[in-house]
Amino acid sequence: MYRRDLLTAEIQKLAQALARLMGLKQEGKLEEADKGIDELLENDFGILFTDVLNSSLEDFELFLQQKDFAAEKLDFFSQLLYLKFSTVNLTKENRSLAHKLKLIYQILEIKHHVVNMISIGRQKSIEQYLNLNS
Repeated sequence: MYRRDLLTAEIQKLAQALARLMGLKQEGKLEEADKGIDELLENDFGILFTDVLNSSLEDFELFLQQKDFAAEKLDFFSQLLYLKFSTVNLTKENRSLAHKLKLIYQILEIKHHVVNMISIGRQKSIEQYLNLNS
């Protein structure tokens, strides 16, 4: 029960941070939002954004297996990374991010049995991006 309460508190904290970051992006404060995303990734998920981009898909999958995030936390991880993803950037880094997001969505679906309308829409946009830019 104690572990569940800790997880719930952590998820609430992440949800508040994510809402704040989304607000910053909508206000056009992109640098501040990116800095906040980077800090959350490092402090709450134990990875630098540059490491996400530069790691191979296999290494990233190993990282996810080792961390064994709860479904809710993994979903927030995908949301943070999706804030960094852009369907208009035709860069190597953005393609790498797309593949890693796709992997997270697969883990959420297969391991945790979590599927929602938002992630389905994001998966479709990622698939379209990868199909057009492969």
